[in-house]
Amino acid sequence: MTRDPMDMVIGGREASGDAQASAKHYAAGLEADRAGDRDKAIFELRRAISADPSNNDALFKVAFLLDISGEEDEALALYERCIEHQPAPINALINLAVLYEDRGDYSRAERCLRQVLETNPTHPRALLFMKDVKAAKDMVVEEDHDRDLLKRRAMLDTPVTDFELSVRARTCLKKMNIRTLGDLLRITEAELLSYKNFGESSLEEIKKMLAARNLRLGQGLEDAHRAARRQVMERLKGSGKEALLNKPVSDLQLSVRARKALQLLNIQTLGDLVSHTEAELMGVKNFGSTSLDELRERLGELGLEMRNLDA
Repeated sequence: MTRDPMDMVIGGREASGDAQASAKHYAAGLEADRAGDRDKAIFELRRAISADPSNNDALFKVAFLLDISGEEDEALALYERCIEHQPAPINALINLAVLYEDRGDYSRAERCLRQVLETNPTHPRALLFMKDVKAAKDMVVEEDHDRDLLKRRAMLDTPVTDFELSVRARTCLKKMNIRTLGDLLRITEAELLSYKNFGESSLEEIKKMLAARNLRLGQGLEDAHRAARRQVMERLKGSGKEALLNKPVSDLQLSVRARKALQLLNIQTLGDLVSHTEAELMGVKNFGSTSLDELRERLGELGLEMRNLDA
């Protein structure tokens, strides 16, 4: 998106105090957004802020529109301005926390989420994202203690075609959208074997290749699970169903066999559940198609589904 000259106005102009003009441009910005004209909406919202820099509604809205347009640097700066106004808007704090987490700035992300939870300890989105941030921080700590893994980090972007694999194995990986070594580490044995024409010989071939590099299938699953939870949360944003992901799986009233499988995978909430694939569950001993159908039905009633392997 091309930035217009109003960018400079937002950054440093003194308040004009023209609240009436600001309200007029803010309303025009909302109307343009409803009409699907995002560029015009951003333009009008910038004018609203120019007229009255204390118009926090306009500040948040333009930050949000820039955020979803991919202008993350500018959105982050505007969210930071937005939370300077007290009480800080909860949505601004949460969206800012997400941007901080994406940049690996987990301490700032955690501070934003704690600010939300101090006033609303049961806020579902804040609780879910706090879980992600803490998991990400823990992973960083583990990686810092594993020097050998750090040395191999550069290998994760290596295309799987660079490794000596059979034509069948490479073809199957390509069809499963597994392009890099990092993609491969986020897949389990059960998921590979669930794919048509992928057999034990191909699996052993891949495991042997990974073992030679002190790697194993599934060791990067936390990344995939976190990304899946966030994708579902973004999809549900504004639908009023965000709180669903924080509900315990016990609310699904599952059979004993299905509950035991979820316990083995440490799946405690619906957010945890939808971040897993069906193949991961099918890889649990004694978990069969009947239990899988049961899960599908329960999730379907809530408008949810498990992570697609190609996602």
